[in-house]
Amino acid sequence: MSKDIKLAPSILSADFSSLGHQITELNKYDIDNIHIDVMDGHFVPNITIGSVVVESIRPFTNLPFHVHMMVNSPDKLIPDFVNAGSDRIIIHLEACIDIRKSIFQIKELGIEVGIAINPATSIDLIKPILSDVDEILIMSVNPGFGGQKFIPSSLEKINKLRLEIDELDLDIDIGVDGGINLETAPMVSQSGANLLVAGSAILGNDFPIKDNIMNIKAVLNY
Repeated sequence: MSKDIKLAPSILSADFSSLGHQITELNKYDIDNIHIDVMDGHFVPNITIGSVVVESIRPFTNLPFHVHMMVNSPDKLIPDFVNAGSDRIIIHLEACIDIRKSIFQIKELGIEVGIAINPATSIDLIKPILSDVDEILIMSVNPGFGGQKFIPSSLEKINKLRLEIDELDLDIDIGVDGGINLETAPMVSQSGANLLVAGSAILGNDFPIKDNIMNIKAVLNY
């Protein structure tokens, strides 16, 4: 099943001293959602933001917030992020004690659910839950830091997942997070991904945000 390409800037690469301003600017350029990375210093080495920050930036845009929870045992934190204005919660397969319970919790709170998998995790492990989620997010770098290089073996994983989803006739997003730039964006799209998360390629460099977004869209014919 062919799905429209979606572009999601990751605020992990934003200037946090002017986060509201940068999100306001993103509103101008026809993107699909804002990707928000939450890290706890345990599941990944870094610590980023909590639900208070998500709540504080919610008034700056009507774009959907996709909150990527790189945290151990996310269940206890999920309600806070839902109440803060999240539209989709993405949890890691590797971080959940009972993945079906976590999926059910998010759905019961009335928002969409995504499952992320690390580079070393086989997609075979997520086959039993594909029909229960709105997105599978393939990490194409090891999670925890922005600006890493794309792991080429991710392309085979994306392609395999696309074939599996199409065979089951499911309408879910295949997201890719990590190392997305002008070179890798077309490759992941051609492999079957439709939701591209880009941090440093949009917000983490010296070029205007508008130009960065237009350049990525150009190489994607989007």
